[in-house]
Amino acid sequence: MGKLLHDWYIRHFSDPQVALLTFLLILGFSIIIFAGQLLTPLLAAIIIAYLLDGGVMLLQSHRFPRFLAVISVFSIFILLLLITLFVLAPLMLRQASAFVLEIPKMLSQGQTALMALPEQYPHLINTQTIQEFLLGIRSQVSEYSQQVLSFSLASVVDLLSFMVYLVVVPLLVFFFLKDKDWILIWLQSYLPKDRQLVTRVWVEVNCKIVGYVRGKFLEILIAWGVSYITFLFLGLNYAMLLSFIVGISVLIPYVGAAIATIPIAIIAYSQWGYNSDFITIMIAYGIIQFLDGNLLVPLLFSGMVNLHPAAIIVAVLFFGGLWGFWGVFFAIPLATLIHAVLNAWPEVR
Repeated sequence: MGKLLHDWYIRHFSDPQVALLTFLLILGFSIIIFAGQLLTPLLAAIIIAYLLDGGVMLLQSHRFPRFLAVISVFSIFILLLLITLFVLAPLMLRQASAFVLEIPKMLSQGQTALMALPEQYPHLINTQTIQEFLLGIRSQVSEYSQQVLSFSLASVVDLLSFMVYLVVVPLLVFFFLKDKDWILIWLQSYLPKDRQLVTRVWVEVNCKIVGYVRGKFLEILIAWGVSYITFLFLGLNYAMLLSFIVGISVLIPYVGAAIATIPIAIIAYSQWGYNSDFITIMIAYGIIQFLDGNLLVPLLFSGMVNLHPAAIIVAVLFFGGLWGFWGVFFAIPLATLIHAVLNAWPEVR
């Protein structure tokens, strides 16, 4: 057994290029898994700087000096951050609070509709089943409502941490953008000069990931904006909150759209009942999802990510379970990294 393992190791890892790539992958994933929470501000700053660097390079291609390009892009980033904090976030918080307070009314309407089912379909469902289902729903809603409305000491600590991040992260982003070339030279000084395999994997992954991540942010903003205008025009309550849910739902391929449909349908039914307004809002939402999947996604990601749908779903489930929201967001880039590593891995002779 020992000889078998030794022979397998020699076949796969005797090449220094492979050993270096393996070491860097293990080191990167270990840092994220074991120190990810501690290094959250640093990782967030690296991701944001990575995204903003595309804008800096675009300005540089139009003969802007590097420092002036960094100042311009960073100023736009700070402006958008302030708009999010002082305009969008308060509006969504107000709508979320109003939604929580209206839950009892929605439950009452839902109970009325459900209690009519045993009369219409007596052979399929009975009153006791409906009552047990409603009791479970009420219990869960009551628990979640108390969690949302409570303001504990832990919430104060989280708020203080968030305030610190608001200062630290933008500062790190600025310095990462300004000193990008120096930082890269410093990091490369710790790597062997012979690193063709690492470079080849990085070039392939970088070309796909940078386009995917920036494209995904753009898709979120477009889906959010179009949904907000549509919901506002049609008079749907909680338009900002629901449109934000639609925007975030694009992070989960194939499943997010179905999940986002549930709160939209519940609020529309609570507001109008089953009538022409309800049907109109659901048709409008269906058109938005159709255009997103058949027009916007091919336009933004054409040829960018060549992964099987099953691989994408498995990646979302695995990395989402491992790292939550950020795991879902970076599931496809991480799957692309694994795919690139497997393609670049030397064949065993």
